Amino acid sequence: MTDRPVQRSTARVVVLDPAGRVLLLGARLPDPSVPPGEVLFWYTPGGGVEGDETLRAAAVRELAEEIGLGVEPAALEGPVWLRRHVGPFGPYLFDTREAFFVLRDVVHEVVPGALTELEILADEPHRWWTADELLSTPEALVPRDLPALLAELRTGPWTGPPRIVD
Repeated sequence: MTDRPVQRSTARVVVLDPAGRVLLLGARLPDPSVPPGEVLFWYTPGGGVEGDETLRAAAVRELAEEIGLGVEPAALEGPVWLRRHVGPFGPYLFDTREAFFVLRDVVHEVVPGALTELEILADEPHRWWTADELLSTPEALVPRDLPALLAELRTGPWTGPPRIVD
């Protein structure tokens, strides 16, 4: 593993349906050289910012690629949360800075639009989660305190500055 972390900016989207369920993807790939196994943790759609792309533009692109949903950048609220995660993936150590947006009242059948080779290899499941399911699951969630954070979002449009989350 390299000693110096690779910095990576990412844009993620908290996708909520009209009933307040949240769409999460199941990460199954701990290392690109290992076949995917059981779900390691559940997380929101999103991914890396490319070139001179804005966070909002990256979030829109990632929604189209990962779940086949086309939206206008103005439909996204936020960013509502900011998260920093430092951890390994394959031979690299990543220092990831994540910005989370919210997209509300989504009715959508998930069909990936344009997955990368790595995303195809990962073969990640998706699932719409209720608040009760999130509160009672033993599964790992990212961000870690997702049930409480979502409760704050359900009170209405986000109007404050982004909140730092873990």
